Amino acid sequence: MLHVPVEPDAPTARRWALEELADPVYRAQESLLDRVLAWLSEMLQSLQGPALPSGTAALVVVGVVVVVVAVALWVAGPVRVGRARAARAGAVLTGDDRRTSAQLRTAADEAAARGDHALAVTERYRAVVRGLEERAVLDERPGRTAHEAAQDAGRELPDVAEPMRDGGDVFDAVVYGGRRADAQDDARLRALDDAVRAARRRPVPVA
Repeated sequence: MLHVPVEPDAPTARRWALEELADPVYRAQESLLDRVLAWLSEMLQSLQGPALPSGTAALVVVGVVVVVVAVALWVAGPVRVGRARAARAGAVLTGDDRRTSAQLRTAADEAAARGDHALAVTERYRAVVRGLEERAVLDERPGRTAHEAAQDAGRELPDVAEPMRDGGDVFDAVVYGGRRADAQDDARLRALDDAVRAARRRPVPVA
């Protein structure tokens, strides 16, 4: 059974530190952490000389590894959260939103009635996409963006391809671009909803 020495000599400690810094988890972080790691690697390489006594050098190296691990874990947490948010950014419907198109339309109507046009636009476009899923025009795909929904729907319902793109642009501008919505935007999305509900697939020509 292999026992790790409690007090490694300087060469062993340097080797452990360099192996730890080579772990991909550290290279996955960008910018400031990369520069810090590069600086630490240079410092560890400089310990090859007789600048410090062997025992002192080993303690310094072990301390550096502890600090690096702590910093990497601290940075990785916000990065993981940021990536998860980025994955959801642009999505029309998320996996935990199981409302029907009728429920989404009701939410849009209620928002419009109280003058919340931004929410009305948001919920109306979601109702359009959910309605297409319910009709099997679109497959159920949580995380689909407004652009993807318009593109996929346009292939199946060419008559509403352009209104779907326009509606998707409004959705993205309001939800992710911070643009203020107004009654005109709400009217455009209502017209889109009516047009999509009335649209039918074109029959496939018989060869």
